[in-house]
Amino acid sequence: MTTTGEDHATVRGGPWWWTRWRSAVLDTGLAAVSAAECGAEGVRFAHDAGIPAAVGVAFGVLSGSALIVRRKWPIAVVLVSIAITPAQMGYLMGIVGLYTLAASELPRRIIGSLAGMSFLGMLIVMFVRVRQDTQRGSWELGDWFVPFASITTAVGMTAPPVLLGMYVGARRRLMESLRERADSLERELQLLAERAEERAEWARGEERTRIAREMHDVVAHRVSLMVVHAAALQAVARKDPEKAVKNAALVGDMGRQALTELREMLGVLRSGDGGGRGGGRDARERAAVPLVAVGVAAAAAASRAVDDEGAGDGPCLSDVDELLGQSAAAGMAVDLSVEGETRSYAAEIEQTAYRVVQEALTNVHKHAAGAKTHVRLAHRVSEIAMQVENEPPPELASASAARFPSGGNGLVGMRERVLALGGVFVSGPTDAGGFRVSAVIPSA
Repeated sequence: MTTTGEDHATVRGGPWWWTRWRSAVLDTGLAAVSAAECGAEGVRFAHDAGIPAAVGVAFGVLSGSALIVRRKWPIAVVLVSIAITPAQMGYLMGIVGLYTLAASELPRRIIGSLAGMSFLGMLIVMFVRVRQDTQRGSWELGDWFVPFASITTAVGMTAPPVLLGMYVGARRRLMESLRERADSLERELQLLAERAEERAEWARGEERTRIAREMHDVVAHRVSLMVVHAAALQAVARKDPEKAVKNAALVGDMGRQALTELREMLGVLRSGDGGGRGGGRDARERAAVPLVAVGVAAAAAASRAVDDEGAGDGPCLSDVDELLGQSAAAGMAVDLSVEGETRSYAAEIEQTAYRVVQEALTNVHKHAAGAKTHVRLAHRVSEIAMQVENEPPPELASASAARFPSGGNGLVGMRERVLALGGVFVSGPTDAGGFRVSAVIPSA
């Protein structure tokens, strides 16, 4: 991870206003050199001003020491350097002060104003000084030399530090901007990674729900019929051996079908290929099985739930008659009524409609054994509607019915399937004491 500017300031804290100890040492050294320079030049200033030399030296040392606060108050340092320019001292302080001022975050108009004042002060002082020197000397250089030397010196003392400071300040701001952008990108990447994890967790949850729904659809109906036939077998084993043998055969067939479908899904869970055993491979060499693959395999197994040999493209509305026949064979009084012109729909719509009817009949076997059940299908212009309604179960049948464990997931699974296709699902008890399941699915 990159480190922001605030983190740098916290890690590399220096004394007082300095952010680093190296900066403090550098400014202290520059202030010491500036104080020595101004102190030495204070001797001549004291001689020209007619004051004691000690006063001139003290004034120079005090003025030159102002360079130590150049990072905190660059304007003050430049103003001090301009103020002592007539005394012909503070040249180092002026150069360093202008550089610091130009590299700071101050507005350009302030930097330009102070740089212009420094240039003007240096120009006047140098003009006077060079003119006096040429008048004292014995050489003749012409009238052009004084302004030329003054302008050249003033430009040389002002322009380079200002330009260098502006370059360094711009480069520093660029680096800070790049660092901030890098930090921002890193935060965005972290946020995207967190969102990706959330989406992956959501997808895993959705696939777990899908697997549970498909396995419930695959197993619940067949096992419910097996339990019903087993209870009937127990009741007629001695009275009607021929019917007992028939019920036993039905239980065996349904058990084998349920085992076949479970074996396919468990094979996917173990090896990821739905059919390979992989018994000789090391467990560490087995690839992780994505939940999507398990869900697809579960759906494929569920689509073969009503086919005796495990083949076919999946359940559809044309298989509802066979489904009702299985329930009737288990002792349920069930009738079917169809409204509208029968037509074909998309495979997903037909499978969902079939699953709704199948699960509703399974619930009747579980909770209302022996109750008469009515199944209605309505083919409308832009939708298909289905309703499964059972009457109250007979008291004798209710008392002797086999007890089914229930996890309460059947209605939830039906609702999820119908809502996923943009349909409407309603379920609840009837006024007569029975139970009704209704669903409407758009045909588009």
